Amino acid sequence: MATEETSLRALESLMTEFFHSCTTNERKREIEELLNTFASQAGSWRHCLYFLSNSRNEYVMMYSLTVFENLVNKMWVGVASEEKAELRSCLPKLLLSQHAVLPFFIRNKLCKVIVDIGRQDWPMFYHDFFSNTLQLVQTPSMASLGLVLLKMTSEELVCPREDLNVARKDELRKLLLDQVPTVLNLLTGILETVWEKHSGSATTPPPSPTSGESTLILGSESGALCSLALECLAHLFSWIPLSSSITPALLASIFHFARFGCQLSTKTKSAPTSNGDTSTNPLPANGGTGLSRAGQPVGQLERARLGVLAMSCINELMCKNCVPLDFEEFLLRISHQTFYLLQKLTQTNSHSNSNTHTHTVKSRLQELDESYLEKFTDFLRLFVSVHLRRIESNAQFPLVEFLGLLFKYTFNQPTHEGYLSCLDIWSIFLDYMTTKIRSRLADSDSVLNRYKDALVLLLREVLNRIQFRSNQSQLEELDDETLDDDKQTEWQRYLRQSLEVVAKVMELLPSQTFSTLFPVLQEDLDIYLGLQQFIVTSGSSRRLNITAEADCRKLHCALRDLSSLLQAVGRLAEFFTGDVFTGRFSDALAIVQRLVEVTCYGSQISLYDVETAVPSVLKPDLIDVHAESLAALQAYSHWLAQFCSEVQRQQDQTRFVNLITSSMAATTPLISAKVPGKLLLSACHLLVSMATTVRPVFLVSLPAVQNVFNLITENHNHQLTHEAHVLVCRALSNMLLLPWPCLPESEQQWPSRSSNHARLVSTLTQQYRLLPRPPAYHPNNKAVMQQTLSVLRDLVESISGESTKSRQICYQSLQESVQVSLALFPQYIQQPDITDEMLSFFLTLFQALRVQMGVAFTEQIIQTFLNMFTRDQLAISILQEGSAGSKVVQKFLKILQVVVQEPGQTFKPLLPSILSLCMEQVYPIVAERSCPDVKAEMFELLFQILHQNWRFFFKSSVLSSVQRGGASEQMENEAQFTAAMQALGQSFLQPDIHIFKQNLSYLEILNTKHKLYHKKLFQSSMLFHFINVLLQVLLHKSHDLLQDDITVAVYNMAAVNFHNFYSSFLPEFLNGCEGLDPHQRATLARNFTPERDLPSFTQSVYRLVNDLRYYRLCNGSLPPGTLKL
Repeated sequence: MATEETSLRALESLMTEFFHSCTTNERKREIEELLNTFASQAGSWRHCLYFLSNSRNEYVMMYSLTVFENLVNKMWVGVASEEKAELRSCLPKLLLSQHAVLPFFIRNKLCKVIVDIGRQDWPMFYHDFFSNTLQLVQTPSMASLGLVLLKMTSEELVCPREDLNVARKDELRKLLLDQVPTVLNLLTGILETVWEKHSGSATTPPPSPTSGESTLILGSESGALCSLALECLAHLFSWIPLSSSITPALLASIFHFARFGCQLSTKTKSAPTSNGDTSTNPLPANGGTGLSRAGQPVGQLERARLGVLAMSCINELMCKNCVPLDFEEFLLRISHQTFYLLQKLTQTNSHSNSNTHTHTVKSRLQELDESYLEKFTDFLRLFVSVHLRRIESNAQFPLVEFLGLLFKYTFNQPTHEGYLSCLDIWSIFLDYMTTKIRSRLADSDSVLNRYKDALVLLLREVLNRIQFRSNQSQLEELDDETLDDDKQTEWQRYLRQSLEVVAKVMELLPSQTFSTLFPVLQEDLDIYLGLQQFIVTSGSSRRLNITAEADCRKLHCALRDLSSLLQAVGRLAEFFTGDVFTGRFSDALAIVQRLVEVTCYGSQISLYDVETAVPSVLKPDLIDVHAESLAALQAYSHWLAQFCSEVQRQQDQTRFVNLITSSMAATTPLISAKVPGKLLLSACHLLVSMATTVRPVFLVSLPAVQNVFNLITENHNHQLTHEAHVLVCRALSNMLLLPWPCLPESEQQWPSRSSNHARLVSTLTQQYRLLPRPPAYHPNNKAVMQQTLSVLRDLVESISGESTKSRQICYQSLQESVQVSLALFPQYIQQPDITDEMLSFFLTLFQALRVQMGVAFTEQIIQTFLNMFTRDQLAISILQEGSAGSKVVQKFLKILQVVVQEPGQTFKPLLPSILSLCMEQVYPIVAERSCPDVKAEMFELLFQILHQNWRFFFKSSVLSSVQRGGASEQMENEAQFTAAMQALGQSFLQPDIHIFKQNLSYLEILNTKHKLYHKKLFQSSMLFHFINVLLQVLLHKSHDLLQDDITVAVYNMAAVNFHNFYSSFLPEFLNGCEGLDPHQRATLARNFTPERDLPSFTQSVYRLVNDLRYYRLCNGSLPPGTLKL
């Protein structure tokens, strides 16, 4: 005993020293090694049992429990049966005797060790493990401890780690499922007992929120007990199936506690302590009893926590999509309880005490716990998305009234995030409605009429919520500067989600939406269009003569709202095209005419350069409105294109010509360096849409458009931003290249358009074509090259999907510039930023115009590139990872991908050179290095070579292989094929999960398209190697995210010859696995059932991997010299 006492004091001293702030890292490592050596000694657990029983030092207790945990989880197989029995007896006794005085985290760790023993030994060797836990739950003084053990049992036994084999995992789940009815009955009993003990109200909720509230005063011990019971239920519900064990009584009890979250906090609810103070002690974590007296009531925070836990239980039930038919009644009961809670959350009430005050719905929700509201919103989302289709047709559920309450709940949310979460629920409901109506066209009107009033109300309120005139203070809180991961500000996200709801309502109720939105828009438009009368001109400056603070604020709100409503109008453009074009023509025409009027007005009086009283606010507002009006008009370009087609047939073009002429008159003056950037880009995008989507025949001849041609071709110092310059060039090019709609080929005027396009390109590339060769240094040369190449690349990209004639004309215009680029390329090979721009241009050329370029010139380009990219040059470029040089190699590989995908024999002579570059020059450099971007492109090239040129390796046709019965295969270039397969196989041994996933999918595609796994060469020398590598990856758990993909690939490889897989590969694989004894190998082979369907095979692979890891763990934990029978 004296020795153990001495050891305890020494350990306490060591632990205190270890955690002291002055202890060096070197000394900490020494202490750690000492403690690990002690823990690994046989019988060290006996000392730890003494330490645990006799020390109050938390470090010592935690260390001792860690020794026990390690013993149970890693060395249990090698522990003698008598010692196991002793541990099964001692640790529970220790827990029972000391749980009240142990810190809760120590107590929980001790519980965890006991549950771990149960996971290993129950029921065979630890038959009373679960019954003891249930007995504790039923003993009032021990119930909290029992619930902690019960929850841990659910957590640890249902989802155990890999220290168990699959058979044991299945056994544990079955054993626990057998106990579920008993456990649920016990938990129901606890909740009901507490409720009945502390409440005088009935056990069912009153029919309405105003028919009598329960006055439940809950003691802290009862509160802690209920918390634990609800936590336990939440975990149980996460894995048990829906069954009759989940009784109406249990459901009612959970909803009783869910109502706690709906109750408002009042300052008088906490009971006075002995000295007259009020106390709001929180519930002790994990069921600890804390320091409060048993009779002390639970405070509001703790009641809210009970509500949150109850909602967690309900949400676990609601997220189960697999609902048995006999559970419709169960769902209906949940729905009614939901309805009641929603009524309770959205009611307004007044306290009848001396401090009478009425709560609005919003102030009521503001006072509730934020976590509870989040849980309740999650619940509503699950209810609508998963179960609404089951409940809607049930006459007993008041769905329209439910939507009314959801409406109140949505538009009284205290936070923006809460409001947006509720809008998501409405979006789900609107999607459901749209799907339902499309599937039931016969009675769509009756379905819609049921919800029409609710949807119109929703639409009006959503539109109201995006308007500053009625919500300025709330909307000003939204950040409109910081971009999130989706490249939008908080305000933009808020507006986008709101407009999506408007658009979904528009799809269901087009006329109501239009008649609701247009008057609101008109109101703000009137203010905007009336600003001209307030502009005062003095000399060269113009000033907006609105200076009063109230007027400026009103104007600010009107302009912000107008911007938002213009976005809304643009978002609805899609609902006026297609089949409904004729039916909704007059509405769309009214919108487009109004938008053209607004854009013309903005451009004519140039509001963007008017001085204002509050320039930091009003000037951006005026620019935004102007830009949004152009963007909204651009959104109607598809409608204008359809209008264009219609008028071509009707021969009456007056209205259409006027719309286009006016819109261009409004747009082109804004294409100037003096115009603010946002407005300039909006104008450029509108011009592009007119040229690309609408394509009016007369567009290019309009004086306004001719001015833009002159600006670009005659004024090289126009100083437009690069982005604007590219967009304008694209628009001008497309006007000349794209065919006019509804006109025959003979009326397309290709000769004149072709010569005009050649002139345009010649002007744009003049400086580029005159660059000296070899290059003389001039600081402007690089800028000229980069700008010209990016413009040319954009021109080609924009016509890549167009007719052959458009591409022919484009290439004719670009031909000289392409020749110049090829001549310049070798001169700039050492300047990766220029080379990158050049290769981007050539890549676009290959993708869009390779037919027009012709075979000879294409071969010349590729050969030039192959000659330039020597092994040394590639190494220099690739090894600068993430640099411009690395990007150059990626672009080069992309170009080769395009070339090898070309059908026919055109570029087949280049295949050996490309394959050689890939396998002999690029692959050796990247094989053992990270280089993920270059690697991805190289393997993509390798795959395309194999996929698109299969007969380069396998000559035989399908017919000849059938005639020979598959006896032999004509194989060519075998060495290159083998090298390619080895490169793919090698990639599976490396940690990059993206490359792994990509290459695994390539193998599967090659098998699907070309029967790769069936090829004799693959079967004889590669198949088993690939299966072996993939199984080893599963064993090492290095790519667990791809577990399913890997298993499917293994199945497809095995399916080539299941007999060989089971009789040859599996025994060979198991014999090669280290850390197993013969009996374990035989068991693993026996458990891998020789099934041939994918689900059974997948289960067998999962079992093999799990049990093999388990056996290795067990064998590694046995003491040295252990005899294995």
